[in-house]
Amino acid sequence: MRPVNPSATPEGIRIGAKLRSSRLAQGLTLDQLAEAAGLTKGFLSRIERDDTMPSVPALVQVCQALSLPVGALFEAPEIQHLALSDAPRINMGGTGVEERLVTPREEDRVQVIRSSLDPRADGGDELYTVNCSVESLHVISGAVELLFAHDRRQLSAGDTLTFPGRVPHTWQAGPEGAEIVWILIPAAWSGSA
Repeated sequence: MRPVNPSATPEGIRIGAKLRSSRLAQGLTLDQLAEAAGLTKGFLSRIERDDTMPSVPALVQVCQALSLPVGALFEAPEIQHLALSDAPRINMGGTGVEERLVTPREEDRVQVIRSSLDPRADGGDELYTVNCSVESLHVISGAVELLFAHDRRQLSAGDTLTFPGRVPHTWQAGPEGAEIVWILIPAAWSGSA
């Protein structure tokens, strides 16, 4: 049996961004983390910029101060790619619209729906709500009018409107139609069915 001589990747392992985002998510300054971990602010700053790789004991100290499992720094992020042509068609109830769910069905943190609107397509005469906390509408091309109980908003290409998902609303496309993206946080529904 021949020996295997593994070699390190030339770019090394980059953990700085994960450490920094964990620190910031907890509202800690570099000074506070340095004190909690028993290390210097400058050393932590260099780790966060991936300018240096800490020793195992130093890394354990930082992770303990952040209540972060050491292994979490080395896990590959869950990344999912979905081509528009493979995105399932869905029906949110509008007329003159083709809608595709462009985030995975099982994703429950956020839902993104790409809609192609025919000229004068609409979401119906009745105001409706979506079961989510936040709803954002981004107009890729064309124009859309959002109608609320006591307000109307005209949106054109490049505009984004964000509002509480449980606010009754409906919409209507302009005379040339539109391409839009809806972002729902959290996902209004999830699952593989």
